Amino acid sequence: MLAHSKWIGIVSVSVLANAVVVALPARTENYPSKPVRIINPAPAGNSLDIIGRIVADRLTRAWGQQVLMVNRPGAGGLLAAQAAVKAEPDGYTLYQTNTSTMLVLPVTQKLSFDVGRDLVPISLIGQEPIFIAVAPSLGVNTLPELIALAKKRPGEVLYSASVRGNFPHLVGEWFSRKAGIELTHVPYPSVPHALHDVAGGRISMIVGAYSNLGGAIEAGNIKLIATTSARRLPNLPALPTVAELIPDFAVSGWFGLMAPAGTADEIVQKLNHDLHAVLAEAEVQKRFLELGAYVRPMSPAETAEFIRREQQLWWPVVKQLDLMPQ
Repeated sequence: MLAHSKWIGIVSVSVLANAVVVALPARTENYPSKPVRIINPAPAGNSLDIIGRIVADRLTRAWGQQVLMVNRPGAGGLLAAQAAVKAEPDGYTLYQTNTSTMLVLPVTQKLSFDVGRDLVPISLIGQEPIFIAVAPSLGVNTLPELIALAKKRPGEVLYSASVRGNFPHLVGEWFSRKAGIELTHVPYPSVPHALHDVAGGRISMIVGAYSNLGGAIEAGNIKLIATTSARRLPNLPALPTVAELIPDFAVSGWFGLMAPAGTADEIVQKLNHDLHAVLAEAEVQKRFLELGAYVRPMSPAETAEFIRREQQLWWPVVKQLDLMPQ
């Protein structure tokens, strides 16, 4: 009797296993069968938004289903993250995360959710170094000159990183700390507003991604003096890095794709596969490079580990600094 029961158990497990094996492709065979939304914490026109729309356009072509970018800016990324964790975990609502929402938001705000528990990584999409630019009227041409000026006028050098509490703001405050200077951050509702005042000399400097600053740089409205990348960039070889003056100061923003917890693993794997196919396209890589960004696809597990290491590195720093969003 026991042997018979054991045999039934083995058959049952075997049948169940076979059913799962057969069922796995079926769950993704017709996916997606309707439009997919990607919730984005950035306003339209922001670097994260632009990159997200490049990816969304390519996925639309690959799937034959519309991939819609849904911008939910505000509260340091909180609004978008809340919408993402509350969405149905069916693969039709995804979340484009970035450095600010994963490294700054969990430390500076009391959340009703856990970003590690309630969101599932699909893949990293890419990375983008941060840039430091100054107003032409400031009269400085290099990073050492900027630091020297700030030491002579502590607290008087005003800078913007657009929204308070985002990753460029973290970079600006950390740079100020490591350089031994006192800069004063002036928050703005958007990068264009900040650029207008930097170009007009009302703000001394700005910290941000090249995709946000590039137009003003090319127009001569602001002057690029350094990047936070670990090494000089191949497309900007004459631009010094901050690390050349402040050792080990190497910082890059990054962005990835996630889904609400509970999303089927086979859907996550399909999304990872299809996203990697998009990121392998030469035209996509060219568009990223034009925006000062670089593709960096990873597996879901690699993405989770990458985010974990970044949080271990930056959460103590965020706690030292006054980055509370306003």
